[in-house]
Amino acid sequence: MGAHLFLTPDARILDGWCRAFGDLARAGSPAALPDAAAGGLLWVDVAHADWEGLVRAASARGGRVVVLSAMPGGEQALRALELGARGYCHAFATPELLREVALVVRHGGLWVGPELLARMIRATVPAVAAAAEASAPLPGLDTLSAREREVAEAVAEGLTNKQVAGRLGITERTVKAHLATVFEKTGVRDRLQLALRLSRRQP
Repeated sequence: MGAHLFLTPDARILDGWCRAFGDLARAGSPAALPDAAAGGLLWVDVAHADWEGLVRAASARGGRVVVLSAMPGGEQALRALELGARGYCHAFATPELLREVALVVRHGGLWVGPELLARMIRATVPAVAAAAEASAPLPGLDTLSAREREVAEAVAEGLTNKQVAGRLGITERTVKAHLATVFEKTGVRDRLQLALRLSRRQP
């Protein structure tokens, strides 16, 4: 599974990070970058003076990097992605959310948080849909239940889990469960890929 290396200014990790990953969580240093591509996950705190250089260097080595910020913002998130990060989230996120971020990134997906992702979907999908030619059906689409299809289409519009739950009259936990099943059945890695693939199926 690999260790979770946290690069912070004071070489310490927060208690929440330890609760999320247990013994797999440990403090790292720039010297650990060569190991970033060896199955581990590198978490870089933007409070580190050279966070951009660390993200760029680790990504260039094939490492999977998540950027942490105590004051997350859209511009900073986009900068992190430009540098090669695969994830961007709040430094004080709950252990449950941190584990979810790690799962998505380990499986090749992208995590930038629901608000920014919704903005990316709304900005990207219309252009892709307008330019894309008809393609083969999304694998597994026909195996989705009616409710799973509703969740997938709502997410593809750029709605957050909370918004999907409100629209469909279900809980956020149920939305997450349906979305996990959608990902498994269709083979997509994350919400953005789902939105892009579904956009190609629109008439």
